[in-house]
Formats: sequence, structure tokens, C-alpha cells
Amino acid sequence: MANTKYTPRLQKKYLDEVAPALMKKFAYKSVMEVPRLVKICLNQGINGAVGDKKLVDIAVDEMTRISGQKAVATLSKKDISNFKLRKNMPIGARVTLRSTNMFDFLDRLVSVSLPRVRDFKGVNEKAFDGRGNYTMGITEQIIFPEIDIDKVTKMSGMDITFVTTAKTNEEAYELLKEMGMPFRNMKKDNQ
Repeated sequence: MANTKYTPRLQKKYLDEVAPALMKKFAYKSVMEVPRLVKICLNQGINGAVGDKKLVDIAVDEMTRISGQKAVATLSKKDISNFKLRKNMPIGARVTLRSTNMFDFLDRLVSVSLPRVRDFKGVNEKAFDGRGNYTMGITEQIIFPEIDIDKVTKMSGMDITFVTTAKTNEEAYELLKEMGMPFRNMKKDNQ
């Protein structure tokens, strides 16, 4: 039997459809100029983590299940007495996805998780940072099918950042739109 390497569906789509479409639209001279997705960062701050250390462990476990890659606890950088916070206390969870895991997560996010959001009309297209990166917030972790709703003790959201090699917001927007990100059409909403 031949040794076939697994290629995610969206990675194949990027190579076959997205890159040629972007080459044509922006008139790049080389394939290397075409913007590409570098990594996806998931970050979750835990409210009440100072009082209950188990909340961070639960968040790390949920984030690991959602992303398919081991998440790590984020630690506080300084002491803040008003919040009873000490330096290096666990206060959240994060994971950075690259290559195969990144494309698999994006595929699940776009095709399964986002359609499960109540009253979903698309993601905001104004959340670009000016350097080709896009950040979106999710208010409930239960939109992911990997999370068992019966075992959830506390609803928590997360930030998802898409880091691209795009130089402008327009290039990043077109890249993510071609990859299947369901952006809300603001012009249509205002009419």
C-alpha cells in the first residue's frame, strides 16, 4: 500500500483555487507574493481563575479538545493587588495552530461551528488590524461539537486570531473570504 500523506481539504483548496484567484485579482508577479495563512491563535481569559485553579485546567482541556493540539495555561505578568493577582498565576489558556492542525481547525470552524451560533449572520469584516491579521471573538465555547454541553460548568468565550502574510486589510479579507470565512455583508445590513 502506498504511503499517502494527509492533506487537509482547505490546504488543497488554497493551492488549487485560492492562490490562483488572488494572483489574478491583485496581479502578483510571483506565487510567493500571494498572501497565505501562517497561524491561528486561540486565546481564552478565565474569569475567576484567581479564586479557583480548576477553572484553568478545565479551560486548557476544552481548548485542547477544540483545537486538536495541546493547549497551555497563560500566566499573569505582574502583581495586581486589587485583583488579588500574583505574578505567574495561571489566568487563561492559549494554543497556536500551524500547518495541518491550522487548516483542519479552520475547516471545522467555518463549516460546523460558526453555523451553530444562534442568529448567525456572518462574522464582522471590520476586525482587521491594518497589517493583514484578523481577530474574532466567540462568546460561547459550546458552538464547537467537541465540547459536551452536559459537562460544561461555566460558559466562556475566546479570541481567535488569523495571522496572514497579507500586507493590507483588503488582501487579508480576500484571502479569508476565498478560504470560506462567512463575512457579514455590511452594505446589505444597512439597507
